[in-house]
Amino acid sequence: MVLDERTRRAARDLARRYDCSTSEAIRRAIVKQLDAESKPSAAERKRRRDVLKRLFELFEDTDPADEVRRLKAEDAGF
Repeated sequence: MVLDERTRRAARDLARRYDCSTSEAIRRAIVKQLDAESKPSAAERKRRRDVLKRLFELFEDTDPADEVRRLKAEDAGF
């Protein structure tokens, strides 16, 4: 890998900060960037949060024991 002087200095600075080799600092930076790019957007996180809240509302008055009994009764025919 060929790095310009500025990037090489930055990699060495990261290596000192992480207390690791320059190669390891570059690897960590790449993985961290990939993780950051892979995260859902704010809009996607809001959509997911809204769906979860709706699920909570739908099951708010559900009694788990009753639900299990109902499902077992439905499965009894199989």
